[in-house]
Amino acid sequence: MKTLENKVAIVTGAGSGIGREVAIKYAAEGANVVVADIDEKGGNETVSLIRKNSGEATFIKSDSSKPSECQSLVEQTVKRYGGLQVACNNAGIGGPSAPTGEYPIDAWDKVISINLSGVFYGMRYQIPAMLKSNGGTIVNMASILGQVGFRNSTAYVSAKHGVIGLTQNAALEYASNNIRVNAVGPGFIMTLLLTKNMSDEAIKSLAGLHPIGRLGKPEEVAELVLWLSSSKASFVTGSYYTIDGGYLAQ
Repeated sequence: MKTLENKVAIVTGAGSGIGREVAIKYAAEGANVVVADIDEKGGNETVSLIRKNSGEATFIKSDSSKPSECQSLVEQTVKRYGGLQVACNNAGIGGPSAPTGEYPIDAWDKVISINLSGVFYGMRYQIPAMLKSNGGTIVNMASILGQVGFRNSTAYVSAKHGVIGLTQNAALEYASNNIRVNAVGPGFIMTLLLTKNMSDEAIKSLAGLHPIGRLGKPEEVAELVLWLSSSKASFVTGSYYTIDGGYLAQ
């Protein structure tokens, strides 16, 4: 039997990168997957990839920084598939590079609204639906920068630190309700979000920060998310798992 057979899952930011790989792996393990993203083209491409492999998926356009859209996403999911048991709150952005004393206020607000508030809004509506489904699992996408600093990334670092605290708090509150909540902390992963404005030299330099000698792959992160989302991780909640090629061991 597949590990997510007949489960209903939401993946935010699933139009590309890590989110897309998570959605694909969820579907391959039997889940009915709702692919959520503001990018309609990317989201529909993810759905097509899943269906080509005989999986079940639906795209719903949703902005994770807007509470009403997070609520609607859950409501539409439950209406279509009858419940909700799995969620991966993955949607996020990087933000501009600037020191704290010069960081643009509007950029701070945008990064926090998507990377931190968006995770809260997601759980705010996912958890009640999971309670009605007799439990579930949530995986929130943090970062290695949820544990350490990184110059000129003050909003991103702050948001990811917040995601870990938010994850731990929710895990404590709902452990007795059969809802597990965990966070994943990827190192630098080879995604368009990371590399679209970077030179080959800059990418090589960034890869060199990892003792393993390369950037991570989205599918490698998705494997960890899948495990945490399955019954194989049934005793795991309130945890923060890094997948970083040794970055934080230095």
